[in-house]
Amino acid sequence: MITTVIFDLDGTLLYTLDDLKNSVNFALRMHGLPERTLSEVRKFVGNGVELLIHRAVDGAFSESEEAHCLETFKQHYAKNMNKLTKPYKGIPELVRNLLKLNYHIAIVSNKFDSAVKQLNEQYFDGMFPVAIGASDLVAKKPAPDSVYAALSELGVTKDQAVYVGDSEVDVLTAANAGIPCIGVTWGFRDASVLETMGVWRMIDSPRQLLEVLDRRNQAC
Repeated sequence: MITTVIFDLDGTLLYTLDDLKNSVNFALRMHGLPERTLSEVRKFVGNGVELLIHRAVDGAFSESEEAHCLETFKQHYAKNMNKLTKPYKGIPELVRNLLKLNYHIAIVSNKFDSAVKQLNEQYFDGMFPVAIGASDLVAKKPAPDSVYAALSELGVTKDQAVYVGDSEVDVLTAANAGIPCIGVTWGFRDASVLETMGVWRMIDSPRQLLEVLDRRNQAC
């Protein structure tokens, strides 16, 4: 039986791309570099903000200069992460329905931890009892550590869980954790990318997740 659903955040629960792009471009401008398009930033996200800035800088800086640019991004994003960000259509209803059906739910993201927790409060009223982001305490995805940490906090085992995400990193994270991955088609990557990586299921809308879970549990 599946009792637990662990979600990626950016591109899965929340559309965050415009706010990320604006903070990336603020940092680039402050450090004298050309801005990036929305399409470019879409390709850069998914592996944490360090790699996001590394890709945006594209070798223009030394390691120390890149670290300074990253800090500029973090400070700007922390103050501006709620300007254009919003839940995808149907996501708030999905979260409420999962809780009504007594599913355990969690967020596991490569976004820095304080932002993950703030966005959980801002957009979901803290409905996710566990929200884990990047920190010095746990290895980032695709390492399975953050998934294991979430399972531990929820008090469940991995054989009861699925992971829901929109990117290659999410598919690899689920595989490394030994749990099925459900890919979403509304996120930052094309569905074909996830399908070629061997996701367990693909869904085109949040409500389809409930159907997939119900069919799986009825078959058990």
